[in-house]
Amino acid sequence: MSISDDKKHIVILGSGVIGLTIGHVITTKHADKYRVTIVARDMSEDMTSQGFSSPWAGANWSPFSDELDPATFRRESKTFNKFWEMESTGLTYNVPYRIFHPEANAEKLKNIWYKDMVRDFRVLEPEEIPQGFIGGVKFSTITVNPAKYLPWLKNELLDRGVVFVKRQIHTIGEAADIAGPDGIVFNATGLGARSLVGVEDKLVYPIRGQTILAEAPDVKECIALPIGSGQDPDGKVAYAIPRPSQGHVIIGGTYQKNNWDTSVDFDTAHSIWEKAVQFLPALKSEKSRIISHNVGLRPAREGGPRIELQRIKLPFVSDHMYGVKGSITEEKEFPVIHVYGFGGTGYQASWGSAEEAVDLLQNI
Repeated sequence: MSISDDKKHIVILGSGVIGLTIGHVITTKHADKYRVTIVARDMSEDMTSQGFSSPWAGANWSPFSDELDPATFRRESKTFNKFWEMESTGLTYNVPYRIFHPEANAEKLKNIWYKDMVRDFRVLEPEEIPQGFIGGVKFSTITVNPAKYLPWLKNELLDRGVVFVKRQIHTIGEAADIAGPDGIVFNATGLGARSLVGVEDKLVYPIRGQTILAEAPDVKECIALPIGSGQDPDGKVAYAIPRPSQGHVIIGGTYQKNNWDTSVDFDTAHSIWEKAVQFLPALKSEKSRIISHNVGLRPAREGGPRIELQRIKLPFVSDHMYGVKGSITEEKEFPVIHVYGFGGTGYQASWGSAEEAVDLLQNI
């Protein structure tokens, strides 16, 4: 019997940033206990696929709320510190970040929940705040380039012996069948959790994000209006995110809930650019050019992300799938750890969320 035969088999559904990071944490902490297979329709080399959200992310750390949520703070502070430490690798980029608030004043902002998590935090002086806003903050944040970061994660896992299977999974029972009778499944399917038979989480919904990828080497900082504040009624927000190396910048964008449209709206693209130029005159440089227009669907969930251990009954039976029989015929409960529903925070919550999910293995 080989050493790998002594290890329990873990199957991770999904090869986005969450699924890959889970694989990294497992193979770092528990390489002696588990062998890992990642099964997904879309892989890190499928960077033009709109079937998953990770290629299209802005991929920086940015606050999505002015109010403290302990779970969010726990997950994102771990991730922020991890990314900050990775800058020497060239995979992450530490940059200044200005956020303008149309409602929150300096008194409220000086104690905002993330002030001790980010670096170099300060409240902007009145003369630094554009017309139409009453407050703002500046701090140092991190950004990631998905086109480099996702392949790096995959290569790390390949070097550790992780097996990748390019396949679409329709039911949670199929995943259990791949894992085997004593296996474990991590469900990191994002929007797929809505249609994955046996999960069918109707709390999952898309948030449409349209962005512009530009070459703009003179842009050296992130800038944003906060989500849910100061945005247009049709879901437009303004932000710019420089990426590590190459002088590329992601400019956004839209935040349109329950919108499944993945086509580019060029009227929206025009307004995105015009609004960004107002706050970042460096975009007017002769060095700037538009590389592509992009649309991605953020995999959100009402009530927030789901990180939870569930035991499903096998053999798997569903009213939605007829004549489908797996190889596991013995009646038993099969462990599934759900890790999905992060909306636009997948990258910035990835390491903390993966660690939290992997810690659930001790309950199996």
